[in-house]
Amino acid sequence: MTENVVVLGSGYAGAGAIKSFEDELDGQTDVDVTWISETDYHLVLHESHRCIRDPSVQENIAIPVHEIKQPSTSFIQDEVVGIDTDAQEVALADSDTVEYDYLLVGLGSQTAFFGIEGLKEHALTLKSLDDALEIHDKIQQAAREASTNDPAQVVIGGAGLSGIQTAGEVAEFRDEHNAPIDIHLVEGLDQVLPNSDPELQGALRKRLEAADVNIKCGEFIGEVDEETVYIGDEDELDYDVLVWTGGITGRDCMQDVDLDKDERNHRVHAEGNFQTEDGHVFAIGDSALIDQPGDQPAPPTAQAAWQAAEVAGENLARAVRGQPLKTWTHKDKGTVVSVGEKAVAHDVVNMPIETFGGMPAKLLKKAIAARWINDMTGVGRAAKAWPDM
Repeated sequence: MTENVVVLGSGYAGAGAIKSFEDELDGQTDVDVTWISETDYHLVLHESHRCIRDPSVQENIAIPVHEIKQPSTSFIQDEVVGIDTDAQEVALADSDTVEYDYLLVGLGSQTAFFGIEGLKEHALTLKSLDDALEIHDKIQQAAREASTNDPAQVVIGGAGLSGIQTAGEVAEFRDEHNAPIDIHLVEGLDQVLPNSDPELQGALRKRLEAADVNIKCGEFIGEVDEETVYIGDEDELDYDVLVWTGGITGRDCMQDVDLDKDERNHRVHAEGNFQTEDGHVFAIGDSALIDQPGDQPAPPTAQAAWQAAEVAGENLARAVRGQPLKTWTHKDKGTVVSVGEKAVAHDVVNMPIETFGGMPAKLLKKAIAARWINDMTGVGRAAKAWPDM
C-alpha cells in the first residue's frame, strides 16, 4: 500500500524536512511525496535583508525548488487555505484538494501587529523576498524625493534580529548612494535585541550608533497613521517609510484547524518528536510550539528550524514504517547578527571569546549562510552566494 506524505512550506522547516525525508527514504518506492508552497523557491530568509540594499542578491538567496527536491517528489505551487484532519485533506486556493496519510506542517509565520491601530495598513514587513524588494523600492523612492535639508525618514519598529539587520542595510544603502536618509530604530523594551546578553546588546548598539541609526528604546508604538508613528504617551515620529518587524503569529489557514494550538497565535502544539495530538500530523518551525525541556518551547529561529528539520524528516519516514520516533532537543549554537557590512557574534560553540566582531564575525555569518545553501543544493551555489552574504 502506498502512503501519501505531504509537506507544507518551503522555508527552513519545510525545505529541510523534504531533504531529510528524501534521504531517509533512500529509494523506497511505496511512498508518494507531495511538497506544497506558495513560492516555487526556498528563501534564505535570514539573509533577505541584503536585498534592501541590493536587489540583485535575490539571485543567490532564492533557491528554486527543483534544485532541492528529488524528481520523484511532486511539487504544487499554491496557497494552503485549510486543513481537514478528519478527512486528512489539505485545501488549496487554486488547486484540487490534496489527500494525505501523513502531513508535516511547516508553513512558517506571518507578521503580528498586536492590534496597534493603523500599523497593518501603513507598515511594510520583512517576511518574504517580495517584502525585502518592496522596502528597497520605497526607500529608493523616498531618497529621490528628499534633500539634504529635508531627509527621508525611515522608521523601523522592533529591534530584534530582523529590525537590527534591516536598519543596518538601510544605513549601507544610504552611505553607498549618499542618500539623504535619517534612520530610526524603535523598540518598546529597554534594549535592542531584548532578552539577550547585555554584552551582545551593547556591541550591537555600538555598531548601530556608529552607522548613524537613531535608537529609541523603552516606549511602545501605540498608533500609526499615514504620516506619523505615535510612541508612548508623548513622542511622535514622522516617516516616509515605516517597516515593522515586531513579532510573529501563525498563518491564517491554521485558525480553524482541529488541533491543539495557542488560541492567540494559532501555532500548533507539538511534542519533541514533532507529532501533534493527531498522530498523522507533524508540525515544525514557526508553525509550531515544540515541547522542550523546561518551560519554554523551541525558539522560532532559523537555527532551531534547521536543526529540527533533519529530525522531523527522519521521523516522518519512521512514522510511515511504523518505527519509534526520535525526540529532538534544541541546542543553541550561538547568535550572529549583521549590521550592514559588520557583524557581531555571541556565545558561539567552540569559540574561546564570548562576544566578538570584526572579520571573524563577518566570516562566520557568511559561513552559516553558505553552509545552509550547500546543504540544500551543493557547493557550487554556495560558492556563488558567498560574496553577497
